[in-house]
Amino acid sequence: MSRHPGLAARLVLAQLLVVLAGLLTLVAVAFAVGPPLLRRHLRSAVGTITPQLSRHLEDAFLTAGGIALGIGIAAFLAAACIAALLITRTLSQPVRALADAAGRVASGDYTARLRPTLPGPEFEALTGAFNTMAEALESTEQTRRRLLGDVAHELRTPLATIEAYLEGLADGVRTLDAHTLAVLGAQAGQLHRLVEDISLVSRAEEHRLILARTSVPATRLVEAAAAAVRPAFQAKGVALHTTVATGTPVLDVDRDRLVQVLVNALRHTPADGTVTLAAGPSDEGVVLSVTDTGEGIATEHLPHLFERFYRADPARDREHGGSGIGLAIARALVHAHGGTITAASEGPGKGAVFRISLPPASDRPGLQGSNVELDGIVMIRLNHRIT
Repeated sequence: MSRHPGLAARLVLAQLLVVLAGLLTLVAVAFAVGPPLLRRHLRSAVGTITPQLSRHLEDAFLTAGGIALGIGIAAFLAAACIAALLITRTLSQPVRALADAAGRVASGDYTARLRPTLPGPEFEALTGAFNTMAEALESTEQTRRRLLGDVAHELRTPLATIEAYLEGLADGVRTLDAHTLAVLGAQAGQLHRLVEDISLVSRAEEHRLILARTSVPATRLVEAAAAAVRPAFQAKGVALHTTVATGTPVLDVDRDRLVQVLVNALRHTPADGTVTLAAGPSDEGVVLSVTDTGEGIATEHLPHLFERFYRADPARDREHGGSGIGLAIARALVHAHGGTITAASEGPGKGAVFRISLPPASDRPGLQGSNVELDGIVMIRLNHRIT
């Protein structure tokens, strides 16, 4: 229990002090100015006024003035107290609401929100800032829980398979033949890829990613990405088209990393679909786009596509739909290059468009860090944080 007075008590006390100071000033002025004015008025009056009558009138004036001031002071103090109590009650309600909501957030209830209770820009700004903070914490907590659950899910299947095969070997049910070694190797490789994917995203988001930047024409970048996916597309019957607009600026990028970004964006077209990989100039520099006629994306999934382990189709697993981390890697790599990546879709069954905006080689944002040139390739250790 706090020993200090609360907000209501402090506001009432401050109000009373102001009122008392005003009343004392009023009384002092009234008694200092009133009697001399009365005597001056009596001296100018018609008729004879004896000293006794003058003193009597002055005493009556002081008595009447004192009584009137006393009644006025009492009424004024009462009104001031009532006004102060009303003001403090009005102000203390949103403060208590803020304290209660903050306590709920501190205890882990990130659904707590404030409702505007008082008009005015200050209270609206406070309410908006608190609700924005609570929403950010709720989103972070949901991401954390989903991340832990998804990591556990991704690890469970290969670990269970490895454990089952090892138990079979120990019990003599299985033999260490080529098939067993192939299964164990595949599951170990799956675990390795998952760890590498998580590590790549973490290093990019924590500005610890090393980029081997070179000047790359957009044509070469598009051709490299197309070459990486063309065999798989041909096997699925997916038609792949590429186009590079005339006048597209040269890019200063890590070619392999950007090809990885484009490949991640190209992966999600089903059999017999069509994909167009294009590059062209833009106000920001260069825009790379991947347009497909695939399954499309529901509106509610678009804001979450680039989150770790997020899958628009929860039924997919790593064997059929990847780890759900490919687009998170794409976003991290694009941000590391000083660019942005967005996704758009008109809905399920209507395809999707991924757009990557990058600065040209002549307009690369200044990156602070250590530069080391090896065989003509500038290695840059990023010191800026990705948001």
